[in-house]
Amino acid sequence: LTMKKLVLLIVLVGISGGIWYFEAQKAEQAKEGDSEISIQKMGKEDKARQYDMAKELVGTQGFINAEPFELADHIGKKVILIDFWTYSCINCQRTTPYLNAWWDKYKDKGLLIIGVHTPEFEFEKDYDNVLAAVKKCGIEYPVVQENNYSTWQAYGNRYGPRKYLIDIDGFIVYDHIGEGAYEETEMRIQELLNERMIALGEEGKIAEKITEEKAN
Repeated sequence: LTMKKLVLLIVLVGISGGIWYFEAQKAEQAKEGDSEISIQKMGKEDKARQYDMAKELVGTQGFINAEPFELADHIGKKVILIDFWTYSCINCQRTTPYLNAWWDKYKDKGLLIIGVHTPEFEFEKDYDNVLAAVKKCGIEYPVVQENNYSTWQAYGNRYGPRKYLIDIDGFIVYDHIGEGAYEETEMRIQELLNERMIALGEEGKIAEKITEEKAN
């Protein structure tokens, strides 16, 4: 009798464990699904509780590849990637090919890249030097020259390069410091472009093959 009870107990424990496992799997799958569309599900009030609003471009000295503009001109229309960089920084130089690739792939799908050039040295403050560097690097997206660190400070930034992703509602929903995380960043770009497409009632397909990481 004792052995029968022991066997029954083991069976019950096994059944309970199996139920727990499958329920846990279902919960994890649901969690992953929610993560994929979490931004799309969030309203502006929900975002405001979780994210900071993008800061305006301030203290600018010059614009390359664009006429003077404000960030507010594009909120509600574009997904915006702000890249703080300076042209003599080797780490910044290594990220440029990815930014160029993203610009080529997504500029017609709602992505605006803005390179905020914040110089480290005096010679990097010269507009002609920055213009020459932009041409040499093959940069075609807008570059904003800000020699006095006004926008840099507005974002509370301390690093270069640093990328901030701003969704269609104007919230900073992702940022990355330094090199790397290119696949992760591009996936977030695609996610925000999908959100934009839905918000604006547009049709199409955003997802493309992720840009392969280049060897330095």
